[in-house]
Amino acid sequence: MIVVTAASGHLGRLVIDQLLRNVPASQVVAAVRSPDKAKDLAARGVTVRAADYSRPETLGPALDGAEKVLLISSSEVGKRYGQHAAVVKAAQAAGVKLLAYTSLLRADTSKLALAAEHKATEEAIRASGLSFVFLRNGWYLENYTENLGPALQHGAMVGSAGTGRIAAAARADYAAAAVAVLTGAPGKPVYELAGDQRFTMAELAGEVSRQAGKAIPYQDLPADEYRAVLTGAGLPPPVADVYVDADVQAAQGALDDAGGDLRRLIGRPTTPLADAVRAALKR
Repeated sequence: MIVVTAASGHLGRLVIDQLLRNVPASQVVAAVRSPDKAKDLAARGVTVRAADYSRPETLGPALDGAEKVLLISSSEVGKRYGQHAAVVKAAQAAGVKLLAYTSLLRADTSKLALAAEHKATEEAIRASGLSFVFLRNGWYLENYTENLGPALQHGAMVGSAGTGRIAAAARADYAAAAVAVLTGAPGKPVYELAGDQRFTMAELAGEVSRQAGKAIPYQDLPADEYRAVLTGAGLPPPVADVYVDADVQAAQGALDDAGGDLRRLIGRPTTPLADAVRAALKR
């Protein structure tokens, strides 16, 4: 039995969709905070179980009988480590044979502020004695393509990434990597996952301009000015800080990678930037 946590989220649903192409629904469990939000998965034959990272008492029953578990990292920055540690403890108690975890690109050495909780989680998993695979996901293309509205409205993209290259991939690519690990024999315990096409923010803006049919230049800003833009647009300061830190570190290469692990693991090239932008503009 394969259990996918956070299965009603964007990545979790993509994983479930792709799993069902490879294994019977009867062998798949969607562990979700709110089962009412996963009725569509239940209708497809998937077992839906309640699993709230912040309520450890729900995790044991959610993992009961699990052979493999995909721990999709929590979205609650600052609370992640404790939540993840609770899942690791439940996986130990359940006798899980493989725990796959969606971590962060080069989590053990990354200077990204987001890396600390991923690194701590990896250390907890290593110490648990469980067999594991770390799926160290790079940046999502959707981090950019799902937020093109303001750029199109104001005629510019802004950030603090300088000329740093970003090896982003689509969520569906990262989901395919998780499915490959869950349905096959893991080739190694750690995968550094990133897109094939490494682009700068100026190149992203150029692609958006080409497809939108109007000039959308990239304006590189000092970190403080970029933070002010984000908070002025309504982002809470802690969330704005995450975005600013990511850009500042991207300028230093933190989101770049040319190793090719993702392409090899999924057996195909990753989603091209142009395809992601095209899909976003059609929405």
